[in-house]
Amino acid sequence: MIEPYWVQSARHYIGLREIPGVKTAPTLARWLRELRAWWGDDETPWCGVFVAAMFRQGGHSLPKHWYRARAWLDWGVPCSPVPGCVVVFNGGPKRPGAGHVGFLVGRDERGRLMVLGGNQGNSVNVAPFDPARVLGYRWPSNTAPPATTTLPLLASNGAPPSIHEA
Repeated sequence: MIEPYWVQSARHYIGLREIPGVKTAPTLARWLRELRAWWGDDETPWCGVFVAAMFRQGGHSLPKHWYRARAWLDWGVPCSPVPGCVVVFNGGPKRPGAGHVGFLVGRDERGRLMVLGGNQGNSVNVAPFDPARVLGYRWPSNTAPPATTTLPLLASNGAPPSIHEA
């Protein structure tokens, strides 16, 4: 299966990390400038920035409030959980009104969703998420979804599902 270009682009950034303190990772600072954010630091949650930066590269429209994870629920069209779709989560048990957004790339042996995203432990990585946290799955409205809905089985690091995206 060939991954959508936005997932292929996202994979190039695996390992990108925030810089603790007042400095900001240059790539994150560039994305914030290109997206015309009113802030310029990587201490502000940036999962939505990561997703927006990947879609902006391909000329896709973005939600009005692309920096908010839950704004992605109103973008594109609803879809089933397919490889490469945008997946939006609630903020977990300690932050249920908050959210997180990333790209669905598979599932692990425990049935957790494997998500390629930014601001997952202050970096870009693939991490397991509890499917009970899903608020919705979205696909770009001007792009055909994949023919397969089968999520690849991926090895996870054995860590508990992510509950804090920062």
